[in-house]
Amino acid sequence: MSSRQNAKKGSGDLRQLLSYVGEYKKAAILTPLCMVGEVSMEILIPFLMSKIIDVGIANGDLPYVAKVGLLMIMMAICSLCFGAGSGRLAAVASSGFAKNIRKKLFDKIQDFSFANVDRFSTASLVTRLTTDVTNTQNAFSNVIRGMVRAPLMLICAIFMSISINAELSLIFLFAVPILGGCLALIAIKAYPRFQRMLDQYDSMNASVQEDLVGIRVVKAFVRGDHESEKFRQAATKVQQAQKKAEKLLIVNMPLMNFVVYACMIAVSWFGGQKIIAGQMLTGQFFSFLSYLMQTLSSLMMISMSFVGLVMARASVRRIVEVMNEPLDITDSSNTNLEVADGSIDFDNVSFSYAKKADNLTLENINLHIRSGETIGVIGGTGSAKTTLVQLIPRLYDVYSGSLKVGGRDVREYPLQNLRNAVAMVLQKNVLFSGTIKENLRWGDAEASDEQIRQACQAAQADDFVLSFPDGYDTDLGQGGVNVSGGQKQRLCIARALLKKPKIIILDDSTSAVDTATDSKIRQALREELAGTTTIIIAQRVTSVQDADRIVVLNDGKIDAVGTHEELLATNKIYREVYESQQKGVA
Repeated sequence: MSSRQNAKKGSGDLRQLLSYVGEYKKAAILTPLCMVGEVSMEILIPFLMSKIIDVGIANGDLPYVAKVGLLMIMMAICSLCFGAGSGRLAAVASSGFAKNIRKKLFDKIQDFSFANVDRFSTASLVTRLTTDVTNTQNAFSNVIRGMVRAPLMLICAIFMSISINAELSLIFLFAVPILGGCLALIAIKAYPRFQRMLDQYDSMNASVQEDLVGIRVVKAFVRGDHESEKFRQAATKVQQAQKKAEKLLIVNMPLMNFVVYACMIAVSWFGGQKIIAGQMLTGQFFSFLSYLMQTLSSLMMISMSFVGLVMARASVRRIVEVMNEPLDITDSSNTNLEVADGSIDFDNVSFSYAKKADNLTLENINLHIRSGETIGVIGGTGSAKTTLVQLIPRLYDVYSGSLKVGGRDVREYPLQNLRNAVAMVLQKNVLFSGTIKENLRWGDAEASDEQIRQACQAAQADDFVLSFPDGYDTDLGQGGVNVSGGQKQRLCIARALLKKPKIIILDDSTSAVDTATDSKIRQALREELAGTTTIIIAQRVTSVQDADRIVVLNDGKIDAVGTHEELLATNKIYREVYESQQKGVA
């Protein structure tokens, strides 16, 4: 892509984000207006100072000096007020702008299917919601404040300088193009380097996230030194990317200082000669010097803002990339369609994570489950057991074929209605910060304390919950760190029971409990969920042998379907699994 196309795309991305200024538009508009007021006052102060020198002091007119001096003080106060106002308004507008972007980003991520989430790493999404949004916020504040003040001050100061002495103002003809050209070159070269730097941030954050989530595993395997070294390497890569990006930017300040001092020397030399020749008054010279400093400080401010915009451009692109990510799964327009019952029909269903016919994870699945049936699913590692059930609530969409729930294609239901009818207890049990009671009410926000207790009793969780000093008000900590794996599984089952679903899916969700507790949970499920379709994925045959039917998966295909006795008699895979587990028991 050419630099012109990149610039066009970058401006388009920025325009897209500017639509999220929203209710802070008034503050965003008033900020540059205040900057106009501040610049107007500041630009007049050197002019008045020249009058004090050339008129008041030259003529010994003290009342004139006092009058003009008082006017300068009033202008300075007004400038201060305008500046403070613009600062506050810019803070309100930029922080509100960032809040709206974060909200929009978070809402978009919530709408992602599992396939969408798979395209971005969690660490990258976190970086985009934090660092990238902060960079964009700072750039927006610069645009409505610094990038208004600096160019306006530059234009006004040059105009006033020309009005004082046009010949001496020719010095600006050399300074401004040199600085402008250098800034443009820096911006073009620095952008891809900052892009790579942010990518390295993603990698470093991924390392941090893995260590924090798996800190117990790290300590259990005494891999602290290894993880520290891995993080050191990630941090070093970020440092190297930063150095490479900022290597260009550090040229900016020395170049700016060189031009500033060169201009001051030139003005002092030529201005001094004009004073000696009587072509310029002393007050005009000092006033011209002030306008020179205002011009060059404006250029310096523009250059600093330019640096921020270069960094922000990379961040803006990463934010817009998430916002423009096409959703794999879109909601149905049929907002009133409810799931009638728990029947499930797989009609020649195939699925591919890569969305390619030659790379199928599930192939030609034909399975018809009656409402209220209990179905066991068993198979080796990688046989696509979890993938099969994730299609039911549309966490992924089928590649080909048809999947029906309650007699209707799942794509006809609004996602909320479909997923409200399906409760899943996933392989990876997830609890959130807060109390046990707050976590359980994810299943039913209006559940009473009695209903919560009944669900926990069915899930064999009531006894251990009551053993805590605070009972159901026990704070679980982040990710449920205060409970064991088996306790976490039972709480997740209780949460699913509170949902009172038409279909419940237990994805190896009793693997961390003993067989006796597993048996009690299955018995309670039969009693609590009479009429609910239950799908149990398990590694242990004992967890599924009482099911109405058992599905044996092998390499993404259905190898057999039948009862425990039928499969023992007719299916080699099932029989081998059963016998190997029986030997283990013996």
